[in-house]
Amino acid sequence: MIERNINEIDLTQTVYDIHAIMGMLPHRYPFLLVDKVVYLDQESVVGVKNVTMNEPFFQGHFPGNPVMPGVMQIEAMAQVGGILVMSTLEDPQNYTPYFIKIEKVKFKQKVIPGDSLVFDLHLVSPIRRGICHMAGKAYVNGKVVMEGEMMAQLVRNAQ
Repeated sequence: MIERNINEIDLTQTVYDIHAIMGMLPHRYPFLLVDKVVYLDQESVVGVKNVTMNEPFFQGHFPGNPVMPGVMQIEAMAQVGGILVMSTLEDPQNYTPYFIKIEKVKFKQKVIPGDSLVFDLHLVSPIRRGICHMAGKAYVNGKVVMEGEMMAQLVRNAQ
């Protein structure tokens, strides 16, 4: 895959708004960490998380010096990737994506209230038997703040 210039993505566009996202992902407040999807094709996705002081984790991480925890950044990235995978299904409401592996994660800069995290993910290999392998980067103001690879498994919900 050719790496995309994140500055060429129009962040004012909306492919999926919060209501569509809630129709695809099982997450809800306070754990739904994607505000919108601005780009989507068969192999890649760009999603946005607006970081606000109202996030519950800022009460303890850290008082007087709020920094978005790395695990929450990874989870937000995984949710954006989940949207890519769920968008390939005819009936996404009947499946749940489960995070099964992360690797090669690097944090390059802290993320604070007021930042807009832009996640750019792509499939590393085609989805096979419900297993997907993705790689991605998170940006703030066009600068990489985090990157990593992850795997997820799509599981059909019990009927």
